[in-house]
Amino acid sequence: MQKVSYVIPCYRSAHTLADVVAEITATMQSMPQYDYEIVLVNDCSPDDTIGTIRRLVAADAHVQGVDLARNFGQHAALMAGFHQCTGDVVVCLDDDGQTPANEVGKLLAQIEAGHDVVYASYDNKKQAGWRNLGSWVNSKMTEVMLGKPPELVVNSYFAARRFVVDEMIRYEHCYPYVIGLVLRTTKNICNVPVHHRAREEGSSGYTLGKLLALWMNGFTSFSVKPLRIATYFGTLSAIAGFLYLIYIVINHFVSDAAPLGWASTTALLLLLGGAILIVLGLIGEYVGRIYMCANAAPQYVAREYLHHDGEETK
Repeated sequence: MQKVSYVIPCYRSAHTLADVVAEITATMQSMPQYDYEIVLVNDCSPDDTIGTIRRLVAADAHVQGVDLARNFGQHAALMAGFHQCTGDVVVCLDDDGQTPANEVGKLLAQIEAGHDVVYASYDNKKQAGWRNLGSWVNSKMTEVMLGKPPELVVNSYFAARRFVVDEMIRYEHCYPYVIGLVLRTTKNICNVPVHHRAREEGSSGYTLGKLLALWMNGFTSFSVKPLRIATYFGTLSAIAGFLYLIYIVINHFVSDAAPLGWASTTALLLLLGGAILIVLGLIGEYVGRIYMCANAAPQYVAREYLHHDGEETK
């Protein structure tokens, strides 16, 4: 009998998490060919999410919890759950009820058909317009930087084989990016359509600042293409500057008029100065990440692990 592990990062979900777990339980009871477990990772939520997790763990032997010492972000919380789960197939979904746990059979069927990773694709995403724009930008970024096929849709609801998760948890640095880890492990990935629900309550934990930080993480964690793009841009700027220098020299000898030039020179200086600062900032981002990894900054810190028997391990 195969075992399915559900890994759910939890943040501000004190009132929605119980319904998500109940739906998973009902769905798995209708699929007796699978055993299952549910790993709930509290990402230092400011509400009583950890209290909800404690009650769910106490009530059901299939549920276990991880309480992180501070907010590390969704991807680090997923990595914390990956280290605890033991299933042959790992399913990740959200804690707010928007991802339909009762359609997990579609993902598992494609895993059984031979795919290594299966992502849900939504018929109509029930979220704010700016989040849809952010998802589109993130998709294009992963295409350019990480080699994601254009037709593949990636999001937080997916199923993966055990060997994929085992390879992912070998990554121990402090800037995990789950999509990048998946794409560098396998290309045997597909989509299945599912229905995306409206949020039951509250709002997304992703602010604009967090989305920008996530994109920067994707830019720099698994690709050197941004540095190559900076090199190409610098080369083109140098060529353009050299050609402009030739133009200035020729114009000096063929024209008697005194060149005005102040506006164009200022504009050029501002353009090149801004480009240099952007490139330096990009290089600084890479150097900063190297520095943090060299100092062994933790990927996550777990305050305690919660199990059904009441035992809590620190």
